[in-house]
Amino acid sequence: MEMTPERAEAAAWFRALRDRITAAFEALEDRASGAAPAGRFVVTPTTRANDGGGGIMSVMRGGRVFEKVGVNWSEVHGVLAPRAQAAMAARGVPGMADDPRFWASGISLVAHMQNPHAPAVHMNTRMFWTPGAWWFGGGADLNPCIEYPEDTAHFHDTLRSACAPHGVDYYDRFRAWADEYFFIPHRGRARGVGGIFYDDLNSGDWHADFAFTRAVGGAFLPAFLPLAERRMITPWSDADRDTQLVHRGLYAEYNLVYDRGTRFGLETGHDPDAVLMSLPPLAKWI
Repeated sequence: MEMTPERAEAAAWFRALRDRITAAFEALEDRASGAAPAGRFVVTPTTRANDGGGGIMSVMRGGRVFEKVGVNWSEVHGVLAPRAQAAMAARGVPGMADDPRFWASGISLVAHMQNPHAPAVHMNTRMFWTPGAWWFGGGADLNPCIEYPEDTAHFHDTLRSACAPHGVDYYDRFRAWADEYFFIPHRGRARGVGGIFYDDLNSGDWHADFAFTRAVGGAFLPAFLPLAERRMITPWSDADRDTQLVHRGLYAEYNLVYDRGTRFGLETGHDPDAVLMSLPPLAKWI
């Protein structure tokens, strides 16, 4: 598939964001104290079973701060499988019913922490192209098992500031969308304390929409890193760990049953280990 300047620019930026975040997380591991060695990412190229493209899966396990964190980047293209094509056609993607070709690139991150007082977090940003349309999507949401209101406020305030220059209603709209999207119907509750979520963003101005997507990605470290650094030294008990593992069960349920990105990745033949990177290393159910 021929690469356009816009697609090349987006893919390069998502990869640079991946590099920035993995470096910041390894630096945090270095600053943390503990008997365990500072964690490091294991980087693995990924491929698709069908068509073209691939990516980079970066996973750190058993660090001082992070029990498991994955930061994946991908650039993929080809022809959508029938189920994925039908789902996009049902969403009203122009031309998708007749032409299943696609291109997509993005970054996806999920972090599960050692200390139960430190919140888990998710972030992704992406660009999607079909012959009939292009759009951006993504967001970030915080998933503490033990909530600190000041942490929640900091996370949301940072995202609000990132949204403000790009649309006066963006934060309110996309926060409400996150509350709806990251809801677990069979549990009747959200999986965390929210954030922002957006999809199908095409204002007609590619550069403006890409600038907003860069702002969302760029806001992640300022939104999350101070919380991780603050809570990684909080003393915790066996009861706190039990609370953490039960909450992780909610996270696993959501990602396996409802998450659109999980379904898309598996249905388009991407590396299943990369797609399921979001799952926690340990979880429990009552």
